[in-house]
Amino acid sequence: MSSNRNTVVRSLHDLGAAAWFGGSLMGAIALNGASKDVSNPLERAKIASSGWARWAPFSAAAIGAHVVGGVGLLLANRDRVRGQAGVGTNSAVKAGLTVAALGTTAYSGVLGAKLAKTAGDDTYTEGGTTPSEATPDDVAAIQQQLRILQWATPVLTGALIVLGSQQGEQQRPQERVRGWLKNAA
Repeated sequence: MSSNRNTVVRSLHDLGAAAWFGGSLMGAIALNGASKDVSNPLERAKIASSGWARWAPFSAAAIGAHVVGGVGLLLANRDRVRGQAGVGTNSAVKAGLTVAALGTTAYSGVLGAKLAKTAGDDTYTEGGTTPSEATPDDVAAIQQQLRILQWATPVLTGALIVLGSQQGEQQRPQERVRGWLKNAA
């Protein structure tokens, strides 16, 4: 068993996931929620879109750090991924969830940009992701999609953090020995 440390890539991976999860959850709860408190219903969608646009570069950096860290950890632990029971499965599930979270994040960004362009100065909404009775159908359709996606990304990124915790547990010496023995049997 190797005693090499992977502090930098592990930190990139974990901090990236934490920021991705935390930012998306804060946006869904606080930013989109607070947009409903804006007194002028003509400004609600614009303010929420503006907040998400300000977060986008930080979100991209967090996602990039998570992916770079994840690739670094896969390379550093490739023997464990191939040989220790359960590690390969965890890694494959985690990779799939990462792709799904990238998809929901990217699609949310596309829809958010579309909302910012489509919701004009005369568009009434209840909030960033909530149409009102006076909201045009095209804007309401975008908002309804965003209302679902705003929860999909934190669920997926939260699952990534849980799987990362499981991977940490799989690195305990007794788990490594048990995993090698299980594969040898």
